[in-house]
Amino acid sequence: MIANRWTDAEAQAFVAAAGADARARELALRVLTSRLIGRDPDLVMHGGGNTSLKSTAVDVFGEEVEVLHIKGSGWDLETIEAKGLPAVRLAPLMRLRSLPALSDEAMVNVQRLNLLDPSAPNPSVETLLHAWIPHKYVDHTHATAFLVLANLPEVAAATRELFGDRLTLVPYVMPGFELAKVAADAFDRNPDAEGLLLVNHGHFAWGPDAKSSYDRIVAHSNLVEAWLADRRPTPLIPAAALPVAEVAPVLSTLRGALASVLPDTAHLPVLDLRNGEAERSFCARPDLEDLATRGVATPDHVIRTKAEPLVLRAADQGAEAMRTAVQAYADRYRAYFDTHAPNAAEPKKILSPVPGLVWLEGLGIVGVGSTAAAARIAADIGCQSARVRADAERVGTFRPIGAKDLFDMEYWSLEQAKLGSGKAPALQGRVVLVTGGAGAIGLASARAFAAQGATLFLVDRPGEALEAAIAALGGDHGGYGCDITRPGAAAAAVAECAARFGGIDILLSNAGAAVTGEISTLDDRTLRDSFELNFFAHLAFSQAAIAHFRAQQAGRGARGAEPGQILFNVSKQAVNPGKGFAAYGLPKATTFFLLRQLALELGAEGIRVNGINADRIRSGLLSPDMIAARSAARGVDEATYMAGNLLQAEVEARHVADAFVMLARAERTTGHVMTVDGGNIEAALR
Repeated sequence: MIANRWTDAEAQAFVAAAGADARARELALRVLTSRLIGRDPDLVMHGGGNTSLKSTAVDVFGEEVEVLHIKGSGWDLETIEAKGLPAVRLAPLMRLRSLPALSDEAMVNVQRLNLLDPSAPNPSVETLLHAWIPHKYVDHTHATAFLVLANLPEVAAATRELFGDRLTLVPYVMPGFELAKVAADAFDRNPDAEGLLLVNHGHFAWGPDAKSSYDRIVAHSNLVEAWLADRRPTPLIPAAALPVAEVAPVLSTLRGALASVLPDTAHLPVLDLRNGEAERSFCARPDLEDLATRGVATPDHVIRTKAEPLVLRAADQGAEAMRTAVQAYADRYRAYFDTHAPNAAEPKKILSPVPGLVWLEGLGIVGVGSTAAAARIAADIGCQSARVRADAERVGTFRPIGAKDLFDMEYWSLEQAKLGSGKAPALQGRVVLVTGGAGAIGLASARAFAAQGATLFLVDRPGEALEAAIAALGGDHGGYGCDITRPGAAAAAVAECAARFGGIDILLSNAGAAVTGEISTLDDRTLRDSFELNFFAHLAFSQAAIAHFRAQQAGRGARGAEPGQILFNVSKQAVNPGKGFAAYGLPKATTFFLLRQLALELGAEGIRVNGINADRIRSGLLSPDMIAARSAARGVDEATYMAGNLLQAEVEARHVADAFVMLARAERTTGHVMTVDGGNIEAALR
């Protein structure tokens, strides 16, 4: 059931923050209940739904005009602010109802022309529907329970049973001017109703104040949820969840298979697996193939998930079988486009044929996207959609809109605008695993890769530093805490990354520690421990990453975009020994050799291997105490010591990070070690 999140204390705080102006207070409560709706994924998710308020405002002439505050494009209800509800002059919107027809372009232009603030975001495509419902506060949601009800062939009878005349049914019409006209006419036929149910679409409710409208949204949704709960049988009990070590290779192979239908220059998509009991139970259903052809729970979802998920039974989860299934899916998608595109009002360009959702028997529901955020959104919608389909089949039949209507929504310019436009960042979609990710160089490198659109997975010792580093990058990145020198740690960390994002594209093997001591008296344990961290951990992570690179390529089946690359943080110590640093320099020199050996062996597979030799970077390797001691030993201040290079300028972690990104983008470079030391002739490689 949906919790009613309204509290008088929070409402009073919002009103107090708005000040004495009555209009600002009304808008503050509109913001509050919009956020309350947005906080509950069973009401809306990922920018879905919209809210409005009819009020007044003062225009540039100082005159009071009636306005509609309506959610603006690009805003999410969960985090919306007052500026995300731009004011549109209401009178021109009301006049539009007298027109027999209005194009999408004209509708958008009229709405923009009547914004009080011309710099405000575009008002919702459902602005006219909100305007023509004569209530002060109007809310529109895609509640999970209502999506079940809205997609039943028996929707009219079920709605009458539940609500009587309190809810008015509106037949499916594509959002825009025509839907607004049909919905307003339906309202006029039953003006005492508490809301509208848009068949195959969603739910509207309203009220004279923010609280009463929100209360109705919650009460209506819970009434339907209770009705569904009484009709749910005992769910299937799925098999036990597979361990990460078994999930990861399947997802890596799937990732490559999905990319097999893309151009050779395209990079692999990012995946997001949901393998809770409910998801695995759903994917064990015997009717998956039939349900997959039924469309989406609400038309808004089609731009995120496509109309049809890809179904992969347990027997279809090998590399060759996955490629075959993905190719068949792509062929069906192209046929769907070829069927409907000629009938479109304007020329259409086919979108990517990769599915947005995969139903994996035995594993769960997988969201697919060009970024981790897009994959997460698809997975969230996929989980909700699975619940909608399952409930609908229990109480009747899941029967959403047909293929033509779905095509119109998927290729509707106003809907595609929600996804944004513009050139993708250079490393969008690349999954980068960084060892030592919580350290100075590791985190700086992670930030640099994230700025280029990459998805990051940080590996470091468990604890606050790692948690803070992941949090600093944001929720669409991940991480794993472990001692990387432990047997099996590298394989486990890479498997965790593959289970989280579907695979790995770049390994940045960065972790290390500067172990000191005269080699003539160095104890055996110290040297061996240094080799474990500064060489064997690099070797183990390389081997684990290569296995996943190969699994991805096995799924892809043919050489396409770069299959993977490895970047090592070596050290100038590898070629220019420092007194007392043999225990550090010896394993680093071995890692230097490892880099070139791997480049030699992996070149034919297209896997690139490169590295950085850095020097004098403020980090865990070069601590403040060490900097102070070295400066004193040389008789210089710390700034002079840190700038002791040809450029006479301190080298920072961000400079190393930028060099790693540069190597990652150098498509025809392998076996190369770049020096980032400000100039040190003794450490020059040639």
